[in-house]
Amino acid sequence: MALQRLGAHIWRQKAARERLAGVLRPAFLAPSFGAFPSAPFENAARDTQSDSTKLAQAQVQATTTRAPLVYTGFSTANADPRGTTTTSRASAPHVEGRSAVSVAAEYALRNAPRKDWSKAEIQAIFDSPLMDLLFHGAEVHRHFHRFREVQQCTLLSIKTGGCSEDCSYCPQSSRYTTGVKAEKLMAEDTVIAAARRAKEAGSTRFCMGAAWRDTIGRKTNFNQILTYVKEIRGMGMEVCCTLGMIEEAQARQLREAGLTAYNHNLDTSREFYPSIITTRSYDDRLQTLKYVRDAGISVCSGGIIGMGEAAEDRVGLIHTLATLPEHPESVPINALLAVPGTPLQDQKPVEVWEMIRMIATARVTMPTAMVRLSAGRVKFSLPEQALCFMAGANSIFTGEKLLTTPNNDYDQDQQMFKTLGLVPKPPNFMQGADREAAELSGQQEEEQVAAAAM
Repeated sequence: MALQRLGAHIWRQKAARERLAGVLRPAFLAPSFGAFPSAPFENAARDTQSDSTKLAQAQVQATTTRAPLVYTGFSTANADPRGTTTTSRASAPHVEGRSAVSVAAEYALRNAPRKDWSKAEIQAIFDSPLMDLLFHGAEVHRHFHRFREVQQCTLLSIKTGGCSEDCSYCPQSSRYTTGVKAEKLMAEDTVIAAARRAKEAGSTRFCMGAAWRDTIGRKTNFNQILTYVKEIRGMGMEVCCTLGMIEEAQARQLREAGLTAYNHNLDTSREFYPSIITTRSYDDRLQTLKYVRDAGISVCSGGIIGMGEAAEDRVGLIHTLATLPEHPESVPINALLAVPGTPLQDQKPVEVWEMIRMIATARVTMPTAMVRLSAGRVKFSLPEQALCFMAGANSIFTGEKLLTTPNNDYDQDQQMFKTLGLVPKPPNFMQGADREAAELSGQQEEEQVAAAAM
């Protein structure tokens, strides 16, 4: 009778393993976790002398010897047709409660970050139930980052207005009547004073933005900015610039001056991009990112939601970023602040659920990146911002203004940090070429020690 009960118990365990294998290898994702080994159970059944202790040991062995996850992708047969702004969550692929984001998150926890995502894979993650996105975004965030740390950045417009481009969201374009006047490059003492105030207020990264299409023919101004970079880096801050398109040689000059990161957003998907901008191509933007990356500067690149794009355009943006040769160091997720006088002035505000879906998808697909809750944060309440941090955001802009649009003020952010138990992230100077040089130096040092010991 005892042997029969043991056999029945083993059968139930085997059936449970088969069901679990089905959950972990659904048709739309088909990763191979490796089957739980059945030999320990079979051996226990054959051994008439086995007791409950041996069976328990066999069960422990079975549940601790899974093969590494092999992630092979999935399809989105139920993806919405183009032209909608939302996707049916009921059709989001999942099997017996296991959503696409849960499987992708488990992959992220076990493996190096992927750069070969398909758009269909990211679509399925993006379409996962919102609560799953929140949970697994937080799970991946906590694995790769100190989860209470939030990077504080300050963005200063050092050259405002008069831009020749036609970006439909931008009040600095000379083509629109928005009340923003064209100004010259800000004086050195004004910029440095602003950087000092930012550092005293807790910012560790100081970002300088110029309303230019590109830096060609701006040698005097560009050289002045190189001076700003050197001085601010000398203050012990990370330094970022966003100056439009730059040339390969200029990227190297910025790197030599001490620039930490260069921001150049892709804005949206390749397909929707011509609806927003016609004066610069998508490939122009990708080329600038290549120059920045090749120069050894960290790439900061993200986009804007709420411009009238479809859900698949949001997926397309993340897909492009997540399949770059290296994931961006920073991924700003912006919610459109519709400015009167721009072509997008009548767009409806972005809801926090849309931000959470973007942030969590970016976090799971680019787990090591800083995901920045960027423009539009001023429209979200403290509880809504808390959900964004839970989903995987770990960077913000502080200060009352982002270039020309409003932002949360210093006191509000200090209260938010206190209420949520957040702590400031210290500056990170081991990025880009600095990190590579340090890694090379460490490797050479190890080789020298090994050679000396021989």
